[in-house]
Amino acid sequence: MREGISRRRFIKMVGTGAALTAAGALDFPYVWAQSKEPIVIGHQADLTGFLATYGYFYDKVAKAAVDKINKEGGIAGRPVKYAVEDTASDPPTGVRKLTKLIEAEGADFIIGSVHSGVCISSAPRVKELKTVYFPFGMATEITAEKGNRYLFRIICHVREQIQAAGKWAMENVSKEWTTCTTDYAWGWSHRDWWKRMVEENGGKVLAQLNMPVGTKDFMPYLAKIPPDTKAIYYATLGADTIGFIRQLREIGYKGKKFGVICNHDGVDLGTLGDAVEGDWTLEYLPRYLSEYDTPYHRKLREYAGIDANGKEVGGTRVVTGSHYWSSYEAVYLIKEAVENTGWKSKKDNPALIEWIEGRTFKEGPGFPQGDLLVRAEDHQGFHQHWMSRIEGGKYKTKFRIAKERTMYPAPVDYRKEAV
Repeated sequence: MREGISRRRFIKMVGTGAALTAAGALDFPYVWAQSKEPIVIGHQADLTGFLATYGYFYDKVAKAAVDKINKEGGIAGRPVKYAVEDTASDPPTGVRKLTKLIEAEGADFIIGSVHSGVCISSAPRVKELKTVYFPFGMATEITAEKGNRYLFRIICHVREQIQAAGKWAMENVSKEWTTCTTDYAWGWSHRDWWKRMVEENGGKVLAQLNMPVGTKDFMPYLAKIPPDTKAIYYATLGADTIGFIRQLREIGYKGKKFGVICNHDGVDLGTLGDAVEGDWTLEYLPRYLSEYDTPYHRKLREYAGIDANGKEVGGTRVVTGSHYWSSYEAVYLIKEAVENTGWKSKKDNPALIEWIEGRTFKEGPGFPQGDLLVRAEDHQGFHQHWMSRIEGGKYKTKFRIAKERTMYPAPVDYRKEAV
């Protein structure tokens, strides 16, 4: 038992039976929290399927955040229970698992999924069940026409990424493009918003290729790339990226390439070799600590078990470093919102939602990526980005992009919806 707390006072404060049972095993603040009803955070995680690499690290860092918070006394003196269900990277399964988290596990809040189709399908359900939802999918529509007042996205998305980097790419890479994108909601969003940006800036999209998830033979699609293509904008994921890049090299393409970090996040660049050398990539948090070495970023890696080179300590997995931080920050955002509003249960959601709307969270222990603004109208988060180039088989940061440069007019105003 901690010094300064007498046995009599301890028993009086936490109750005789519970205190005597738990005192030998746990520090005082955590025991005190355990005497109260837990706050349940449910994670709609993509642990299997084509997004499993992302789901693994989202789950790992969310657990780390919950463990840290519980060791420090919980949220508003209450313990946090973490419940996770696997979406299998599939929209119908994802909605079913979300419902299970809320109705069977009693989830007060939901974080995840990174699958845009799952997020879009889940949005009406969380509104129906009056549960605040922090999805990680990146299709623009999630915080536009497909969202609602119960949904907040703190990580960037397609339109925000293109706002951050598109004009620069037009001026420094090419004005003529072929787009090669994965054929589902996230890829469609990239295809459509990139074309819109190019044409608004006086450029031209020569062709748009949509490639199904899990494609093995990309040759039928690559054969459709116009011979006068100056640059390729691509949005693929994981194993699809590896196959696409390798086969693009096989057909002899030597032109320029540009894309978001989602293409390579969780992928060892060594497996791609010279095929990606010189490519430009937009990062949301640098893979290598040396490119953004702050005390808070260091601590995040320590909690998550990630080394300075972006690999899991004691293993071979490459971190999805531009993404995983958002589940950590979502847990801490929930903590901030609960403690600042006096939230006790879902009946207090209206006040909690209003508190988050328009809120800026400063870089710190709970927000290691940097300052975060959650816009009031559309519940979209805005944060800094980094423009990097692959040189010598590694990402080399060239410049930082302030969050203000990523912003665009809000397409909706969810505040008009009742909660």
